[in-house]
Amino acid sequence: MGKYILKRLVYMIVVLVVVSIITFGLMHSVPGGPFDKEKPLPKEIIANLEKRYHLDQPLPVQYLEYMKALVVPRVSKQKFPNTIDDDALFKFKVGDYYVNWVNFGPSYSSRSRTVNDMLRDQLPISIQLGFLAFMVAILIGMPLGILAALKQNTWIDYLCMTLAIFGVSVPVIVLGPILIWIFGVSLKWLPVTGWGAKPPFVAGFLPKTYNWNFWKYAIMPMFALGLSSSASIARLTRASLLQVIREDYIRTARAKGLKERAIIWGHALKNSLIPVVTILGPMFASLLTGTFVTETIFGIPGMGRYFVNSITARDYPVIMGTVLIYAVFLVVSNLIVDLVYGLLDPRIRFE
Repeated sequence: MGKYILKRLVYMIVVLVVVSIITFGLMHSVPGGPFDKEKPLPKEIIANLEKRYHLDQPLPVQYLEYMKALVVPRVSKQKFPNTIDDDALFKFKVGDYYVNWVNFGPSYSSRSRTVNDMLRDQLPISIQLGFLAFMVAILIGMPLGILAALKQNTWIDYLCMTLAIFGVSVPVIVLGPILIWIFGVSLKWLPVTGWGAKPPFVAGFLPKTYNWNFWKYAIMPMFALGLSSSASIARLTRASLLQVIREDYIRTARAKGLKERAIIWGHALKNSLIPVVTILGPMFASLLTGTFVTETIFGIPGMGRYFVNSITARDYPVIMGTVLIYAVFLVVSNLIVDLVYGLLDPRIRFE
């Protein structure tokens, strides 16, 4: 298994390098530049800005310089100054040496902040929202799917699938305002905009407290974001469980006189979760990195809004940083999914 994990880590590095090359090439191929404004700047100022951010160099040189600042740690016996050029996502000390590692560079549209500042302040909020939405998706989707499969072709099955179809059909852009109108405007139970957790965060991304002040801001957006995913989980869980309970080994277990509860929970459910786990990895990564629509509707200061704004503003470092962070979440989630396969089905061996 250790050899398998090592091999997957090598593949992950290759995937991240390919993603970085494609993203870097695509964003530079789009017409326009980061300093193109409605009121054009003088050519001298544009030339100075491009020289300041090394945009006057050939693209291969720009890419290599960017990856060097991102991957190669900087080591010094003196503490690095608190400047934009010396910023890093990870700052620590090893013996007598100070180490700065992972520098995503400055933001072109926000001169006083770096991409690392945005990741430190905004990404934890997107992670908190995404994780809560993911838990909503699992806690609602799996029970609905299991109940629908066990009560196939009954009113319970039809009700569960109706709810699932509703979750898939109604997007966040529709469900979000409805929740705001009911619980925020009419009943005045919950705040309409904002987020209850503020930086600095515990361990870099966890809220300091989980009191009512946190949950009253989180309830509406986490349900609005998680319901569509729960519908997908419910439908797949139902289809997978129905297929498994028709297998020969389930008939054999029933013929031996095992109780139906033991058959379902001890044999059928475990094997039926393998297809469900397959979609949980990418779903978890996409929810963690934030959703622009949800964050915009509820006024949540997450990373999704900055990512979309960076595309329109040609803010190359923010685009690269957000895409690479998403890619890391995605490949790590897929690795975890592959490892969970072996726990759900001992017949799967890692080679």
